[in-house]
Amino acid sequence: MGYRKLPLDRRDFLKAAVGGAATVASGPAARALTSPEPASAPSSEIEALTTDRPGSDFMVDVLKSLGFDFVCANPGSSFRGLHESVINYGANQNPELITCCHEESAVAMAHGYAKIEGKPLCVFAHGTVGLQHAAMAIYNAYCDRVPVYIILGNTIDATMRRPGAEWSHSVQDAGAMVRDYVKWDDLPISLQHFAESAVRAYKIAMTPPMMPVLIVADSELQENPIQNAANLHIPKLTLPQPPVGDSGAVSETARLLVQAENPVIIVDHSARTQAGMEQIVELADLLQAPVVDQFGRMNFPSRHPLNQSANARTLISSADVILGLELSDYWGTVHSFKDQLHRTSHTLTKPGAKLISIGVADLYLKSNYQDFQRAPEVDVAIAADAEATLPSLCEAIKRQTTASRKALFAERGAKLASARQTDLDSARTEATYAWDASPISVARMCAELWEQIKSEDWSLVSYIRHSSWWPLRLWSFEKYYQFIGGSGGYGMGYNAPGSLGAALANRKHGRLTVNIQDDGDLLYAPGIMWTAAHHRIPILNIMHNNRAYHEELMHVQRMANRHERGVDRAKIGTVIDDPPVDFAKMGQSMGLYAEGPISNPNELGPAIRRAIAAVKRGEPAIVDVITQPR
Repeated sequence: MGYRKLPLDRRDFLKAAVGGAATVASGPAARALTSPEPASAPSSEIEALTTDRPGSDFMVDVLKSLGFDFVCANPGSSFRGLHESVINYGANQNPELITCCHEESAVAMAHGYAKIEGKPLCVFAHGTVGLQHAAMAIYNAYCDRVPVYIILGNTIDATMRRPGAEWSHSVQDAGAMVRDYVKWDDLPISLQHFAESAVRAYKIAMTPPMMPVLIVADSELQENPIQNAANLHIPKLTLPQPPVGDSGAVSETARLLVQAENPVIIVDHSARTQAGMEQIVELADLLQAPVVDQFGRMNFPSRHPLNQSANARTLISSADVILGLELSDYWGTVHSFKDQLHRTSHTLTKPGAKLISIGVADLYLKSNYQDFQRAPEVDVAIAADAEATLPSLCEAIKRQTTASRKALFAERGAKLASARQTDLDSARTEATYAWDASPISVARMCAELWEQIKSEDWSLVSYIRHSSWWPLRLWSFEKYYQFIGGSGGYGMGYNAPGSLGAALANRKHGRLTVNIQDDGDLLYAPGIMWTAAHHRIPILNIMHNNRAYHEELMHVQRMANRHERGVDRAKIGTVIDDPPVDFAKMGQSMGLYAEGPISNPNELGPAIRRAIAAVKRGEPAIVDVITQPR
């Protein structure tokens, strides 16, 4: 810490300061600077305080100890101390600052990154306004059970707040805004408190069920000099082992599965890693049982003979044992629900069917936000991490399987393999419908894309429900990173930044990151394209540009039919046209390689090939494809 004396009359100093800031200062603070000095104000030397070891330096030491590779942020004054320490004291390495144009984009990038890399990315957010911008993305990550690590700048001591905006951007209880959908938050009041809470937050975020966490970094704590540095200590981070299912319950589950005539395995958020995916394959192979993938993650190879996702309802209706692994909606899985004027539902399962659940949903639940769905009635509930429990379940099945049961399993597997090939052949045939149509059919768009990437080490990081699941029907998915699921909370605005966060994680592995991008989603925060170009994050964006919020269009059509008013006006408020958006020009303006808009299907394959060449050069690319609705 150092002091320097400025031999300058205070009145002259203020005049100079005001003159230098005249073009940027306004409001109460500026008026205070130009107010006449009290007659009694003495001339004095100006004392300027500097320090070469602010609290934010120690905070960066803590972040480095946690192994963060990146920190995403839209710059804000409430974390200016941390910002400066990251780029100067920390040399902008581990973590490296990623500049985002919106806090929602910053959190969504962290969301996508974690699903590829298996660990959190740090986010800085600015006070009240930054956290409100980030809130939707935090909620998505919460619903998706993804660890996101957020540090929020705030000024707690009211007497230390600068007049004007800092009051509007400060808050008494910052975490209250998102407390219902973060797993844990804290407000450290000392640097040692920060170190301990930061380590604790990381541990909590990474313990299943994984969720976002929030630490408030007070601006005074960041900017003031470190006191008693020798007494500061960064706790050692030790992550707990995920909870494993009770051995008795696992043995009973194995018994039910081995003895079942028509077992079904249903998976959702089950596989976090390649090992987890391979364990599900082992489980299915041991039983020769059909697997229904609900695509919360990449749980099961898409062309495996036992992948029977296309026949979910038939299999569930005939099953005598159903094993659900990390299902986000078990009740909805085994029930049919009719969205009609008078909503009704009925069970799909046959009498006597045994329902088994393995998952962490029972270990942590909140009440206000209702993402937990209706309560399922199961016969065996194992509150444990499915991926961690599968090895013991597989061993129990091996012990209990007799030679006669193996023969029955083999016969069952042969029938399922034949059904799987029929499903694949059917999908290929259906993809040819409207093959030469313009706008381009979604099936052809996905088929042309597969033709260009199938020999690459690719990773599809976008949500594809709006693409009618064509990639999962046509492509061969074998690795956990080849699909990472959706937003969790179904919040629009996630896909573009979430995909870029996944691309950031894929970059060091040299993978070709592919994003099938909805037009409406990109328009929420298109500045994410600038972030991609600025930070040289290679990603192939294929625009699914149907020029509408088409799902909402269909909802309006449904209401119009229900009210017997016709559907001819359903486009009002749902169509993105007049004028149409030129996403190629938008991408070019932000530094992306771009082509389109393309409406001739014969031009699509070559355009994708050229865009892939740009991505291989390390550039982000966008191909604007004018498509049919679904």
